[in-house]
Amino acid sequence: MQKRNTTHSFHIPVMGIAFTIDSPIKIAKYGISSVISIVDDFLVEKMNEYYSNKFKIPYKAISTKDEDYRAKRITSYLNTVDTIAKRTFDNLKQSFEDKSSEFEKYIDLLPDFSDLKQSFIKKYEKNTLKEDVNQWIENNLKLGSIDVNIMTKLDKVNYHKKEQLPSEFNDAHAALRGFANSTLESSVVLSAGMNPRLYSYFEKFNDFFPNKNNILKKKIILKVSDYRSALIQGKFLAKKGLWVSEYRIESGLNCGGHAFASDGYLMGPILEEFKNHKDDLINEVHTILVSALENKEKHVPNTPLDLKITAQGGVGTSEEHEFLLDNYNIDSVGWGTPFLLVPEVTTVDSETIKILEKATEKDLYLSDVSPLGVPFNSLKGSTNEIIKHHKIKNNNPGSSCPKKFLVSNTTYTKQAICTASKKYQTIKLKELNEASDSSDYKEQFNKITAKTCLCEGLSNAALIKNNIEHKGEKQGVAVCPGPNMAYFSKELSLKEMVNHIYGKANVIATNNRPHMFIKELTMYIDYFSNKVDEVKDSVSRKQEKYLTTFQNNLNDGIEYYQDLFSTFESNKDTLLHELETLKKELFNIKIPILVKV
Repeated sequence: MQKRNTTHSFHIPVMGIAFTIDSPIKIAKYGISSVISIVDDFLVEKMNEYYSNKFKIPYKAISTKDEDYRAKRITSYLNTVDTIAKRTFDNLKQSFEDKSSEFEKYIDLLPDFSDLKQSFIKKYEKNTLKEDVNQWIENNLKLGSIDVNIMTKLDKVNYHKKEQLPSEFNDAHAALRGFANSTLESSVVLSAGMNPRLYSYFEKFNDFFPNKNNILKKKIILKVSDYRSALIQGKFLAKKGLWVSEYRIESGLNCGGHAFASDGYLMGPILEEFKNHKDDLINEVHTILVSALENKEKHVPNTPLDLKITAQGGVGTSEEHEFLLDNYNIDSVGWGTPFLLVPEVTTVDSETIKILEKATEKDLYLSDVSPLGVPFNSLKGSTNEIIKHHKIKNNNPGSSCPKKFLVSNTTYTKQAICTASKKYQTIKLKELNEASDSSDYKEQFNKITAKTCLCEGLSNAALIKNNIEHKGEKQGVAVCPGPNMAYFSKELSLKEMVNHIYGKANVIATNNRPHMFIKELTMYIDYFSNKVDEVKDSVSRKQEKYLTTFQNNLNDGIEYYQDLFSTFESNKDTLLHELETLKKELFNIKIPILVKV
């Protein structure tokens, strides 16, 4: 494996709302980077109070009656996280002489090939003065990055006394302002596609522009699904003088949370394109950036700023981890889903952990539960699912919708409402009951009531885990692991999980886990098959063209993998056989043809 300057070659992406809400407090001190969701200011406020009391940090409640309360709550919590992380990191650095110390754990978690680990061993073996070792620690140990996530589409308009507020008070805008005003020197991860108005709002904050030392106090990370999207978004931001410091490539389907499927583009070919065109991407965007910064009369870097390419989505073995790093020259690999079983890292209630431990491939599926109308990775038997079905059985479907982060429908109301809300589902079910044609009643009923309250469901784990009081109706815990969860079946320590990532141990009990590229391809063929079924009775010219392009893109991906797997030393024959089988399956799916009349 090639060596890298970073402390670790993996990072922990955002998971749900609650599951990584406090991960930096737990692991930043070990040099491990993670991402906090800042969508839910109600949860943020409760966690701020909880951790301020725990670490004896002054805390002042921020009421919803306060002006700009959402941004202020986010700023305050991020400052608290920053303070705690730095404090625990300082304590760790001072503990190196103690046996079984936090410092010892920091070094032990590093991969054996790490320059940092080898450097310390050499330093310690020389028995140099304590002051020398202290100086080495101060110069070399790094705190993990405390990054935040903003889902760009969650940018609803807000109101005050029924009057619409300016766009800077939209949800995503306020979240960005909350991060920008915090003491953190880290990155904001933008996911779910481009939001031009939000992207333009970045210009309001100087921390996103390079200073005279070419340093960005706050950086931008784009979560992308293909090279073209990265180039378009990178150029758009560069025209505003904003540099994208990292493109985080995520599998369209083989991931957790919302699944934003590509048009049949697979992860391997996408990574290959980034590898081959990284310099082009840097140079094109840098040229645009220079012009924009000059026009703004801001500092202009002489050379392009640092750019990282990272990847995540379905990785589950040390072999896959190393292959992604070495074959595609990426800077870090995201490990999400498996860490749901690591309480030292994520915040998951004990009941949900037990359900996750028992989950099989059949229990993990893409569902229609999200009010956003995007396929959502779900777990059968979650407490959120059980409560939802109980309410439906008792003729009381829908949520009271206390937080309203996912409101989007204006069919029946002037102000948008959520399709998982009691208000929306009551209206839709009344329409269904009054309809004269009820031949597909059950199907329509299930479609309406499928939506669930993710705002509550994805945040409840943190409240339950930390015994924080929560008023309102019970929603249970919604959890959104990727398919990879089926192969991790027990609660793990941080050391066990990190050892697994770096090949020191293996925590996967089954031998039947498919390669991450094969798993993604299988999911895309299933997705394609479902899309074909949706239009088999009435296909349009546009749909026919879309499906043909989708199928061709999948076939191109298969041919890429055939060439790639032919170079493998181990498991080559099995992988090539699986590819051939999947190719036949793909072309056994017949696209409906529009018949000319």
